[in-house]
Amino acid sequence: MADLAQLTAWRDVLMAARYQGIRTVEYDGKRVTYASNAEMAAALADLNRQIVGATDRISVVRIQSSKGL
Repeated sequence: MADLAQLTAWRDVLMAARYQGIRTVEYDGKRVTYASNAEMAAALADLNRQIVGATDRISVVRIQSSKGL
């Protein structure tokens, strides 16, 4: 899996291309051509999910209870 910096860089490149109306993106020596704006939106959503998954991790869960007395 890619690290957070790489995921963020891919997202930034894809967003810039989408806002410019360009459907072909090139990064790391690879070229990807998206068929539609919806396909680019799906790729952006996936990258955003991966970025959130890489940053939001719960490390400690504390449970507190009482009898209400």
